[in-house]
Formats: sequence, structure tokens, C-alpha cells
Amino acid sequence: MRRLLILLLVCLSPLGLFAAEKPQPKIGLVLSGGAARGLAHVGVLKALEEQGIHIDAIAGTSMGAVIGGLYASGYKIDELEKLAMSIDWQDALSDSPAREDIPFRRKQDDRDFLVRQQLSFRDDGSLGLPLGVIQGQNLSLLLESLLAHSSDVRDFDKLPIPFRAVATDIVSGEKVVFRKGHLPQVIRASMSIPAVFAPVEINGQLLVDGGMVDNIPVDVAREMGVDIVIVVDIGTPLRGRKQLNTVFDILNQSITLMTRSNSEVQLASLKPDDVLIQPSLASVGVTDFGRSEEIINAGYRATQILEKRLASLRQPTNVELAIARSPEERNPVITAIKIENDSKIDDAVIRYYIRQPVGEPLDLTRLQRDMGTLYGLDYFDQVQYRVVHKGKERTLVISARAKRSGTDYLRLGLNLSDDMRGDSAFNLGASYRVNGINRLGAEWLTRVQIGDKQELYSEFYQPLDVGSRYFVAPYLNVESQNVESILDNDPIAEYRLERYGFGLNLGRQIGNSGEIRLGIGEAWGKADVRIGDRDLPSTSFTEGFYDVKYSFDSLDNVYFPHTGEDISLSMRQFEPALGSDERYRQWEFNLDKALSSGPNTWILGGRYGRTLDQANIVTSSFLLGGARQLSGFRQDAISGQNISLMRAVYYRRLTPRSYMPFDFPLYAGASLERGRAWNNDNEFDSGYINAASIFIGFDTPLGPLNFSYGFNDDNQKALYLNLGQTF
Repeated sequence: MRRLLILLLVCLSPLGLFAAEKPQPKIGLVLSGGAARGLAHVGVLKALEEQGIHIDAIAGTSMGAVIGGLYASGYKIDELEKLAMSIDWQDALSDSPAREDIPFRRKQDDRDFLVRQQLSFRDDGSLGLPLGVIQGQNLSLLLESLLAHSSDVRDFDKLPIPFRAVATDIVSGEKVVFRKGHLPQVIRASMSIPAVFAPVEINGQLLVDGGMVDNIPVDVAREMGVDIVIVVDIGTPLRGRKQLNTVFDILNQSITLMTRSNSEVQLASLKPDDVLIQPSLASVGVTDFGRSEEIINAGYRATQILEKRLASLRQPTNVELAIARSPEERNPVITAIKIENDSKIDDAVIRYYIRQPVGEPLDLTRLQRDMGTLYGLDYFDQVQYRVVHKGKERTLVISARAKRSGTDYLRLGLNLSDDMRGDSAFNLGASYRVNGINRLGAEWLTRVQIGDKQELYSEFYQPLDVGSRYFVAPYLNVESQNVESILDNDPIAEYRLERYGFGLNLGRQIGNSGEIRLGIGEAWGKADVRIGDRDLPSTSFTEGFYDVKYSFDSLDNVYFPHTGEDISLSMRQFEPALGSDERYRQWEFNLDKALSSGPNTWILGGRYGRTLDQANIVTSSFLLGGARQLSGFRQDAISGQNISLMRAVYYRRLTPRSYMPFDFPLYAGASLERGRAWNNDNEFDSGYINAASIFIGFDTPLGPLNFSYGFNDDNQKALYLNLGQTF
């Protein structure tokens, strides 16, 4: 009824009668590509609306397709302006979900010495390389959430404003103009910069950025039947010789050369009645998303300057368009959920992670987090969703596309410490994880380390239900490391401790942040004197035990966290009934709490380990020493049946945040530490040792690289280099 009254009033108004008597020319809007510079289109649209210019058709390429598609689908200009300035572009232009949404099992991958970057392998053992640096997971989710209200519109002429998007077939090099399809997917294809974003496959075609063939699609707009085109050219200018300093500069220049060539052809086709808007963006780069307000204002000013030229194109208010812009179905009521899946895991596993209730409005915030959890399982190139409208039915379709580059992963890492007195420790490690052994998502993890501490650990992880809430995990473990025997605070010998063992854990995951394990195991080994008095006894031992382990991890970044906690508690009982030589109990507690304000971060925490009964000192000792583990000592230089450590770490980000995924922050920081190690027989007690360190940390694509210098009041100094583990 409200719509009918508005239409009636407009038709009876003098303006409405005038509009009926004098047909206006059809106006097409052409929006070019240009990444961050494309936000200027928002300012252009704002000025056009203020001047009463009604757009009859929109053709866009790349970022022009994004802004044009949102506007054509019904977004108001104030909504677009708010979105442009509030979207986390660094998150949108990456694949990584928020760490809080990643399953706990995947968080454990970051816990050892290993670096962030992983190599993937296919089932046949061949190395799998992605088709782009960015798969576009988060960008696709963003577009789906913004266009949920029109995701089922297949004919773009039925949008509030008819719309076209341009992409390039990377196989043939031909231009592909979309007038039909799934709008979020089409827009995603239009902005797939080659090598940066993975191509999008639609109807058998492999599609990349439309700017490669038609960055200013004037011809496409004319084919839509418009009389006049308003063209917005925000193309990137060519850089001078002195500005071409990196591989990224050369890549950007190459893309610019290709887009400018086809852009000049389109601009040459403009007619006298057409309008060309070229915002002043000389100082703005394609990655300057942090300058969104400035870029929008540049588009607004460039359009305002042409107000007199645009005056002849003013039209009466389009009531149908105003009604179409009311967001009546931004959150449709979901009546069913469907899974489309070609991966190694069962549909039921995917369905488990979708918490959207049937019969309730679409909860986009919760759905975004669920998509992040699914993507974090490491089985998919992308996990997307769409809402299918059929009569009164609204079906939420979850589309999970298997990872073409493979789901088996290799990761590497190293650490090095030197005490500046000729003693150093070096470790090189690798892990290999085989994913998707069965439809429940079983996996086999093998970790190898060589160097000062040698280790082979292999675990088979079998979920017992579709959500991996319960699991069983048998394992094998072989390790060898040096342990010092200390008397009156002086090392009297260094033992080489070798241990071989196996065990079985039953566990339960607690959401995405926690896990509890109940285990039983057996181990045996020996400890021989490596350095020191050869008359000291060597020992052989057998251990049988059961244990309980609780872990909680809510850190937003495992390497340089800004918020969250990392907590672990383990308790182990050695029992002769299980084959152990001795009966004794041990427990260990670890805590790190991250707090941040702007670029500044503080981490407060420490360790506490206890051996509650008499036991062999060498086999029952905890280890301390290393960067921020009583700095100044080399790695694992201090051993004791009981340890305590308190520490406060501060660091500050020195580089500005990038709004592209290639963000390599540099940090500088320092730590204060206080710790102690002692044995139960009272023959060794280090007393409390105060330590400190200063460090530089660089978060590289491979993982964090840390250079540290540590010292303490026990007259120890050391240099540390770590690639991987930070705290």
C-alpha cells in the first residue's frame, strides 16, 4: 500500500506529469578498474545523486564492477560510503580466516618450531602450486554477504539498475561480458588480477580481471541501449623510471601498460554528449585502501566540477528505484540448507559446522565465522555460500570446492642460539601432514627434527564424530637431547638422553579454542655421560604412565599476538603397574596473556613445572634457557626437576599496516624475566635468576624471523636467531 501511494503521488505531481510528457535520454554509467583508486566511484555516485542524475544502466570492470554491482543491486550511496571506509581491506584481500575461527587442531600446527608457509602436495605426491597468491576466500565471502539479498537474481537486467561486468578468458584472451549469472561470483571474476588472485571458473571458462581487455567498458554500456555515457576513468598512471624499484613495481607497471592500451581505445570512442570524469588521484596507489575517505572525496570533487555540464541530464526522482533500494531481504528467512561438496570429507562434516538455524533469518555474522572454520580445515580452495530463492523457499547452499593443489602439507623451521662463549645450539625441523585419510577427516602427522635436539614424532588422528569433537590419537615418539647435571649451580656433566615411546590419547575438542586429552603411554631409553666425569653412572629406564592434558588457545596471532590467551596444563602419573621403574608425579602449567593498545603489545605469563616425588634427576627434569626463557642462557641450558618462570614482554610495531595481504610488519621489543630451577634432593637450586632481552622481529611470508640479545645476572649472555617460534 505504501508503494502504491508513493507512485500515485509522483504520477499526479507536476514533475511526474512533466516526466511522462518529455522522455529523457537513457544514461549509462561506465566504471573503470583500478583497485583502491576505484573507491572514487563512490564519490562520483554521491555527487550524481545530489545533482539529480538518474542512471539507467551500469557497466563496470574490476573495482568498477564491485561498486557498480552493489549500487545496481540496491545499495544506497550512504551505505556504500560507510562500507568503503569500514571494510577491513587487509582481511578481505587475504585467505586467512580470523585465528579465533580456525579449528583447534589447525592452531596446533603453529605450536612447534615450524614456519607459517606450507608446501602442499597432491595425492600422487606431486607438488601442488596455487593458481594465484590469493585464492579469494574472504573476498568471495564478503561479496556473498553484501549481495545476499540479490544473490538469486540471474538476469542482471532485473536488478534495480541493469548491470554488466567484464572479465577476461585467460585461455583465449577474449572479453567476457556478463549479463546473467551469480552476481557475487561474476564480480569476483571481474577483479581477479592475474597471479595475484586465483582465476574464477564459470561455465567452463577460466576468468581473470576484465581490465586486461576492457578496463573502461564504454562499448558494453552502449550495447545496453543507452543514449549518453558518463565515464569514470580512475586508471593508474604509468610510473617513472625512478619509481620502478621492486618486483611488485614491475608487476604493477606491466598491468598498467595493458589496461591503458585498451582504455585509450574506449576513450577515443566518446561522443560530444558523453561525459568523462577523471578524479585527481595522482598520488594514490592501487593498494592505498587506508585512504578511502580521501579517494571518495576526489571522486566527489571531480563530479561537482562538472555540475553545469551535467545539469542537462537531471531527471525527476525514480520512485521505483527508491523502493528497490529498501533492504527488505538483506536477511532472508532460511527454509533449508544444502551442501555441495567435492572434497575428501563427508557432507555431514561440512553441515556440522553450519550453525544457521532453519526457519530463522540469515545470520551473516555467524555464517561468516562458520565459513572461516570450514576453510581452516585445509581441505578447500574456497568455501562459499549463496541463497537460492524458489517461491517462498529460501535455501542456503554451502559450496565447498576441493583444494586443487592438494591437501598434504610440508612445513619447515629452524632455530639457532649462541652463548657468545663458543657453545651453540642449532635445530632444523620439518613436519608432513596427510589430510583426509577418510571421510571423517582423519590425518597422519609426522614431525622430524635434527640438531641439538633430535626428534621423530608420528601421530594418527582419527575423529570419532562428524564435528571432530571426540577423537582418538595413537602416537610414536623418539627423541634425543642433551641434559646437564648440575651440582651447587655448576654443571658437572652433560648427559645424552635418548627416549623411545608410544601411547594412545582419547580427547575432546572444546569449540575452536580448547582441547582436553586423556592418555596412556610407555617409554624406555638410556642416559649416557657425553661431557664430564665418565665415572658418573649411565642409566637405562622404563616408563609407564597415564596423563591428562588441557590446552586453550585464543591468541589472534601465534607469533606476534595482540589479544587472547595461551594456556596449557599437563599432569602425568608414572606407575610401576604400567611398567614404570619408579612411581612419581609431574605437572606443568604454561600461561601467556596478550594485551595491546595501538601498536604497543604486552605479553604477561610464564611456566611452572613440578616433580612431586623422588625420581631419577636426568629423566625427570624440565628444561629452561633460550630467548625469553631466561634469556642469556643458550637454548635448554638449565635443567631441574622443578622450574618456575615469570616474564613480561613488550614490543611495538614499527611499520604501518598494509591493506594488502603482503603485510610484513617489523617489531622491536624487550623482555624482563625471573626464573628458578631446583631438584628435590636439595643438591641443586639455581636460586632466582633475573634476565632480560632486546629483540627485533620481522613477520616474513615464511614465518617470524627473530634476532635477540639476552643477558642475566648469572653473568650469561647469548645471541638468538629463530625462524618460527617466537615465545
